[in-house]
Amino acid sequence: MTQPVKTSPVPRLDLVVAGIALAAVAAYVVMWAAGLDTMTFMGRHALDVPLYIAIIASVPLLWQVLKRLVRREMTADMLAAISIVAAVLLDEYLAGTIVVLMLSGGQALEAFAVRRASFALENLAKRVPAIAHKRLDSGLVDIALEQVHIGDDLIVFPHEICPVDGTVIEGRSTMNEAYLTGEPYVLSKAVGSAVLSGAVNGEGALVIKAEKLSIDSRYARIMEVMRDAEERRPKLRRLGDQIGAIYTLVILVFAVGTWIVTGLADRFLSILVVATPCPLIIGIPVAVIGSVSLAARRGIIIKDPAILEKLDTCRIAIFDKTGTLTYGEPRLTDIVTANGFISDDVLESIASLERYSRHPLASPILSAAEKRGIRLVDPSQVSERPGAGLTGIVDGKKVEITSRSHLLRQHPDLVGQLSAQAGGLECVALIDGRYAATLRFRDAPREDGRSFITHLRPKHGFERILLVSGDRASEVEYLAKTVGITEVHAAQTPEQKLELVRKETANANTVFMGDGINDAPALTAATVGIAFGPGSDVTSEAAAAVILDNSLRKVDELLHIGRRMRAIALESAVGGIALSLVGVGFAAAGLLPPVAGAITQEVIDILAILNAVRATWGPKVLSDAG
Repeated sequence: MTQPVKTSPVPRLDLVVAGIALAAVAAYVVMWAAGLDTMTFMGRHALDVPLYIAIIASVPLLWQVLKRLVRREMTADMLAAISIVAAVLLDEYLAGTIVVLMLSGGQALEAFAVRRASFALENLAKRVPAIAHKRLDSGLVDIALEQVHIGDDLIVFPHEICPVDGTVIEGRSTMNEAYLTGEPYVLSKAVGSAVLSGAVNGEGALVIKAEKLSIDSRYARIMEVMRDAEERRPKLRRLGDQIGAIYTLVILVFAVGTWIVTGLADRFLSILVVATPCPLIIGIPVAVIGSVSLAARRGIIIKDPAILEKLDTCRIAIFDKTGTLTYGEPRLTDIVTANGFISDDVLESIASLERYSRHPLASPILSAAEKRGIRLVDPSQVSERPGAGLTGIVDGKKVEITSRSHLLRQHPDLVGQLSAQAGGLECVALIDGRYAATLRFRDAPREDGRSFITHLRPKHGFERILLVSGDRASEVEYLAKTVGITEVHAAQTPEQKLELVRKETANANTVFMGDGINDAPALTAATVGIAFGPGSDVTSEAAAAVILDNSLRKVDELLHIGRRMRAIALESAVGGIALSLVGVGFAAAGLLPPVAGAITQEVIDILAILNAVRATWGPKVLSDAG
């Protein structure tokens, strides 16, 4: 089994440096108030000793800034780093320490606002056991998963996770395969039933025959796709860095020009200190944190706060179908029987067999049988092969349940007997080789689906809206027409979804909305991935945001929270920079020495932060989707 990339936790260096800088400034003030400003220590002012410690502690942060500069990445904290170095060269240690506090404090807030490393791959790996129980003539032996061969007989005990793809050869139980299908169904398993690696066994023990190696299983392929998507996750350039790159260059040119004109190095330092872009370094993360808190109170978990800065720039919306634009609960609406067959009798045979199917339509068939009070019987010789459908013996009759296309490939002579194809889901049944019935289903579109889709272009600036699904074309096109989507991609595998999302994201910022592990790679590859419902750990980790109550209205609220955060962050950043530029003018005129400039910048920071805190409290209504 492919192993995931291990991720390291976010370092706490910024917090340590911020604590040291704060303690150094406090010690300086206490020592100055105690009249120790005349004391010396090793030929230096005693007041400066704690400041030296803070400056030394900031070296790792300065090194990080230098490495970004070598990579030609102009960031908002570069001006702060230059200010610290200049302060040391000019013996202005208090001013330098105050800037260290601003820089490290801002990075600590940034680390708090940006999500920690994703554990999606680790969550996937946890679903597969390290060993399998192999049955031999001499008894039972535990072997490593990598030692399982095709044809081995393996025992899956109650509540264990299935180690490989295979077929049940002994026993009866249930398995939860929702991690793969995205459908919350517990499926019955009997002799002949197919099982998937990663599925959780129920109350009974099963003996399965391994049909694939662990590295070839469907679960392993999803891990490979997920690993690739994780490594190629789009990198979002932060709003503060975009503004800070231009601002830093302008200030550096002006500060150097002032130094050349006046010949005074302290004015160069004063300009740098008062111009340090802390409204960018601190104000924007505060707005982000406030918006994350606002979203959480509305049932939206934002796992990657960076997406709040990108949501309002997304121009392509990509939707999964089941559980996203539909409720994910298909219902049996019609049973169109052939001549000589009775609806309840056909339903009895089909439902008795469907108890042992993993197909999403099994649940609505069983629900319909229960509502009609139909007695189910135990089938035998159950077999379910991908693309071939479900077969078995029920009350001595051979029952086959499959798709229209597969049936016509096997029995082209039946084309004249089948009922007309309708939109939505369907399956067909044969009993003893005779066409018996067509079962039709509907997975109801969400009531707010059309109003939500139609408002995305005029209200949020989306230029294209796509529907991407693994379901067959007629079903997907029916839903697309219902909700007002014209770009449709049906019968897509998780790998194909991923490739499509990558292609679209290369052209413009994208939002992908889906649920289920089969959507996890696409959620990761999009600029912004939004998962519906608490789902699995993997889906939640892959997504940048999780909508807990499965509502399109909540997606609209998230879009508005992102737009509002961006506006407030820009107000704090631009407003703070404007005030800093006023201070720069005073510093250039010699009216603000370095320490006073640093204190002035702190006042500006407080104003920027107070404005940014507004992001925490939103209006009662945050949606305009019909």
